[in-house]
Amino acid sequence: MRCTHLRDTGSPVFDRLQTDYQRFLELEAALVDPAVSSDPARMTSLAKERGALAKVALPYGRYLELGRQVAEAETLCAAEADFEMRSYAEAELESLRARQQEEGEALRNLLYDRTVGTDRAGLIMEIRAGTGGDEAALFVRDLYEMYRRFAETMRWSFEPLEIMATELGGFREVSFGVKGDGAFRNLQFESGGHRVQRVPETETQGRIHTSLATVAVLPEPEEVDIVIRPEDLAVETMTAGGPGGQHQNKTASAVRMTHLPSGLVVVCRDERSQHKNRAKALRILRSRLFEQIEEKARSERAEARRTLIGSGDRSQRIRTYNFPQNRLTDHRIGLTLYNLDRVIQGDLAPVTTALIDHDRREQLGEV
Repeated sequence: MRCTHLRDTGSPVFDRLQTDYQRFLELEAALVDPAVSSDPARMTSLAKERGALAKVALPYGRYLELGRQVAEAETLCAAEADFEMRSYAEAELESLRARQQEEGEALRNLLYDRTVGTDRAGLIMEIRAGTGGDEAALFVRDLYEMYRRFAETMRWSFEPLEIMATELGGFREVSFGVKGDGAFRNLQFESGGHRVQRVPETETQGRIHTSLATVAVLPEPEEVDIVIRPEDLAVETMTAGGPGGQHQNKTASAVRMTHLPSGLVVVCRDERSQHKNRAKALRILRSRLFEQIEEKARSERAEARRTLIGSGDRSQRIRTYNFPQNRLTDHRIGLTLYNLDRVIQGDLAPVTTALIDHDRREQLGEV
């Protein structure tokens, strides 16, 4: 249930919000102090601090002001004896409460993003076929298309990075980048095991098969977040095998990149240019290294939470796609939808919204 008020004054998140708001007010007063304005270095430092706090402090200030107006309107409604004037006051009160709820919802989103770090610019997703042979590879292709269509609907940029195709048109493995406002926020909980139940196209007796795929969501850091030294890399070039035409078989454009300290290996062969494959491999490697750091932080958070919704554990079965029943079930939050045909076509928002709302309630409580 969504709350209208930010009530949980015992929450560390709420205490931090109050502290930041008081500091913001102090900075506002300091920046108009002649003693501060005459000191350019201090002025610059305080202005920078104010700017960092403003993203949350300004909405919180609006929320507090609306709370004051709601209280005044409630007092007026209780005291007004004239029927016409009371009706007008009640209409105004209803409008103020609606605005307060909107501001509260926007503020909770800001608090949530700041608490769990979902305000990243982009991410890399990797999908691999599990048990199920060719049918698992076809399911990987379907998941890839689902995320591609979802990104298109949300107006995010979508960039294929590496595709390992099979002869039947499936994907043994695929990786791609997604960037845009809210991309990581919406896709952060897709990591884990995805199970499909359906009758394969090659099944002549109509039997339902079960196949698996694993999804990994890797937040894509800026270069300054993860520094990779050239001496820590071993880079090999090779010809790109598999489907792709004569050019791939004749040109050593594929790149195998090994990060020596961690042992992580990335292979990119999708581009004809060795330079482009090297750049893509470095992006994926940087994201995988960053994911190792993030995984430790997620594990620490998960220990204090009731579910593993944000654990990112690839071995955990998180979702079932049952095509005969047109049913999608997310096992972490008990969500069941009977519109799988729409979800697989990219209508993923009802699923991601439910996951975000569940996690936000856990992170912020009834704040």
